[in-house]
Amino acid sequence: MKKPPENKPSGIFIQIHDNEQHHTEGSPQINSEQLIQQIKETADKLIRDQANRGDVKLLSTALKELRYAFKVFAPYRHRRKVAIFGSARLKPDHPAYQQAVEYGRRMAEAGYMVITGAASGIMEAGHLGAGRENSIGLNIMLPFEQEANTVIAGDGKLMQMKYFFTRKLMFVKEADAIVLFPGGFGTLDEGFEVLTLVQTGKSHLFPIVMVDQPGGTYWKRLQQFVEEVLLAGGTISPMDQHLYKVTDSLDEAVQEVVGFYRVYHSMRYVHGDLVLRLHRPLPDELLERLRMEFADIVQRGTIEQIAALPAEAGDTHLADLPRLHFRFDRHSLGRLRQMIDIINREG
Repeated sequence: MKKPPENKPSGIFIQIHDNEQHHTEGSPQINSEQLIQQIKETADKLIRDQANRGDVKLLSTALKELRYAFKVFAPYRHRRKVAIFGSARLKPDHPAYQQAVEYGRRMAEAGYMVITGAASGIMEAGHLGAGRENSIGLNIMLPFEQEANTVIAGDGKLMQMKYFFTRKLMFVKEADAIVLFPGGFGTLDEGFEVLTLVQTGKSHLFPIVMVDQPGGTYWKRLQQFVEEVLLAGGTISPMDQHLYKVTDSLDEAVQEVVGFYRVYHSMRYVHGDLVLRLHRPLPDELLERLRMEFADIVQRGTIEQIAALPAEAGDTHLADLPRLHFRFDRHSLGRLRQMIDIINREG
């Protein structure tokens, strides 16, 4: 097995749990103990508000689910992970199932862990390819029984979730890439949700790959709808199409994920400025090219190559990584993805 990818960020940029971008210059960062105290104070307010039992039960269950999921993921926080979605109904003889097995195997060889919904079909296939050691399961408890697949059943990395929203949060929070094979409503739901989060800047940028079986048209038809209805109708931007990739090539699907982290490491906002962490510094010629080609996404100043900022002191394992720093126009996520692609290709 190849060496696992280098350490990932300790707190992936998702606004729902990382409010660093809302800090103003000079404002103190709230520590974990203070945040826990805020949780306790919020719980006390439920009594003051005379919240009904159903609302309190929902909140209590969600908090317990998330706390336990954080605990399970914690030992693997610094390993890259890919989340695989697809139909639970596809059988082992289906081409997409066989693709997912191979994809899971190749990602595990590249040092990644594979997260799935832990059920049968494509989810089982992804785990089967990755192997039990490299598999993580987020199973959902449904009115009809949904058992975990035999690869992950009984493993300490299997979590049983009552709510879809807590389960979805953990998928997006912990995954470094999303890979979608053909599926039903659930697969489409997951795919469009992560696209929305990335498009709106509520999540960090990461690869979103839609994989057709060889010669298949499942995702190609969706791409046709995107072009002929959404794009033509002006409800999305042409640049939004850079946020995902449709392919029927397993090689391309693997490279889309692995190549995304070739030079780029992670992103974070500090006092309103975007910081891109890199595995290695960029040559001066490439930096100047980025300044010229992507001046349209810089609100003021220019793109600078810097060392870690004081506000990043908590990320000690990332302290030695070089950074790009600039005031980013947050409407241009597709253009930012284009810039990261150039950095990975030519850096």
